[in-house]
Amino acid sequence: MVEMIADVLLVAGALGAGFYCFVLARRLSRFNDLEKGIGGAVAVLSAQVDDLTKTLQSAQHTASASTMSLDGLTDRAESVAKRLEILVAAMHDIPPEPAKQPPAHQDEVPRAPVFRRHSNASEDTAA
Repeated sequence: MVEMIADVLLVAGALGAGFYCFVLARRLSRFNDLEKGIGGAVAVLSAQVDDLTKTLQSAQHTASASTMSLDGLTDRAESVAKRLEILVAAMHDIPPEPAKQPPAHQDEVPRAPVFRRHSNASEDTAA
């Protein structure tokens, strides 16, 4: 009789464990469902990570190209600045323009140029 009770309890325990495994299997299948569960969320996040990786690589490429361009422009600006410094330094070596001499007589007004027409010889003979 004791053995029979032990066997019944053993069968009940086995059925309980089987039912528990069945419930866990259903929960796990819903958990891993690609449309509604965590599996779908993981798939979406994985695709987003791939997109962000591509975007980051593109941004790094653009930034490196911009850096190279700015380096070239900076080098050009430095060379132009050096040339300008040399030109400014050379400006100090140029003597100043002499002051214009005032006319000998203050009342003498400079004369405007006079233009005259010369007649052609053919016009004189035709008249």
